[in-house]
Amino acid sequence: MTPAFAPADGEGSVQVALDPTVKIDCAKVFAVYGKGGIGKSTTSSNLSAAFSKLGKRVLQIGCDPKHDSTFTLTKRLVPTVIDVLESVDFHSEELRVEDFVYQGYNGVMCVEAGGPPAGTGCGGYVVGQTVKLLKEHHLLEDTDVVIFDVLGDVVCGGFAAPLQHAARALIVTANDFDSIFAMNRIVAAIQAKSKNYAVRLGGVIANRSVATDQIDKFNERTGLRTMARFPDLDVIRRSRLKKSTLFEMESDPEVDAVQAEYLRLAQSLWEGTPPMDAGPLKDREIFDLLGFD
Repeated sequence: MTPAFAPADGEGSVQVALDPTVKIDCAKVFAVYGKGGIGKSTTSSNLSAAFSKLGKRVLQIGCDPKHDSTFTLTKRLVPTVIDVLESVDFHSEELRVEDFVYQGYNGVMCVEAGGPPAGTGCGGYVVGQTVKLLKEHHLLEDTDVVIFDVLGDVVCGGFAAPLQHAARALIVTANDFDSIFAMNRIVAAIQAKSKNYAVRLGGVIANRSVATDQIDKFNERTGLRTMARFPDLDVIRRSRLKKSTLFEMESDPEVDAVQAEYLRLAQSLWEGTPPMDAGPLKDREIFDLLGFD
């Protein structure tokens, strides 16, 4: 991947250009975005587990320097792609698959891309190198579903890089102003990428939300729709503490209901969802829409 600064993805864009020959073309690819701390990793890991329960071969790629996207699947913090590349002085031909791919719950393959030290590099480079490495080892040929779990609400060129590989972008949000404000920015980023790439908005996942009235207001105004909803249940918090997916928790009515919702979401994504032609709001419009007098 060669860094390049060109307005390729919308007016005024200064994105990192990925190698156009490095593509994921043999699996269904989803990129999960949302406000930092909203539960993207919990959502991504349980969605990966749900796909695996449907008999799909799943690869989850964590795109965060914190590299904890897959720890409920693997039960540990695995080394990152950047760590292992650095250990061989970036000679990728010296790496074995087991150096950077780890098997998690129910056979889910797990990769943590990692990230450059703060202020020293671009997340887009990390994503590009990760996908390139997976292609070199022919891992994507044996995969049905790829899920990118992407850092926070950062929508710069680097961390928007997974959108260049994904067919559908999913946004995790809560029923509050800050989460919806971040979602609006992400919608704008996806819209910009869709000018030159196949990615389209797939829908909204409401997380940690008993009510959805504010999300519903935003969806109605922008053309989005909610695909799944997960209430703020203590069992979800406890599953993270136990380093477990929800599919490994002891059965009870709450657990069973959440598992069923994840399985329903995975099935609908696998069958295919129509793209959403949503438009972001101006910042002032969000205040007017969701604010209270």
